[in-house]
Amino acid sequence: MSWFNKKTMNEQDYNDEEIIEDETGETFTDKRRFNEAGERIRDDAKSEKVKSPEVTRLENELKDERVRRESAEAKLVGVQAKFEELKAQMERETAEMRQRLMKTLEDRAKQGQFNFLTTLLPVLDNLNLGIKASETDSSFEHLLSGVKGTARSFEQALTNVGVEPIAAVGQDFNPELHEAVEMVETDAENDDKIIAEFSRGYKFGDKLLRPSRVQVGKAMQSNAQGE
Repeated sequence: MSWFNKKTMNEQDYNDEEIIEDETGETFTDKRRFNEAGERIRDDAKSEKVKSPEVTRLENELKDERVRRESAEAKLVGVQAKFEELKAQMERETAEMRQRLMKTLEDRAKQGQFNFLTTLLPVLDNLNLGIKASETDSSFEHLLSGVKGTARSFEQALTNVGVEPIAAVGQDFNPELHEAVEMVETDAENDDKIIAEFSRGYKFGDKLLRPSRVQVGKAMQSNAQGE
């Protein structure tokens, strides 16, 4: 007695499904296929298609392009990381430099204040000496001498810190340095010249602290026409 008894659904077609009955009488579908010689055709025996040279070339180019793209992306990520690192380092160095600069400016400002206050101390000393002297000798001449000495010491203190007085009397009127408070008639020779000074002006380097308040001469009309 054979192990399997085959009952074909269609004896002329070997490639169709077959109903298999085993020795127990149970049946199942046999999906195996056979050729005309009765040999079984395996499902995994598939014919391989041969790729053309053009397809192979395109696939290789695509593969190379993918490799180049991945390499470029990796380089871009590295460059971006390096840029972020340099940016953070530059910001850190800039902040440190700004702090050092601010400290330097503050130190210079404090030093300038210190130097200016130091130059004012002799002025205070002269004032105190004048007060003591006036307590023992209240004569006008002695008091005037003390005031003049104090004024000279104060002007010297201003000069030491870079403050310069502006020349006025006898100079040509300059609206950038002088403020005309009064106009007086004068001869043609003193026309537009400063005749008197009411308050002295000062400069600090190239900057004007305050202009000189002055009296300016103006030639009389008759003299100007006669000439």
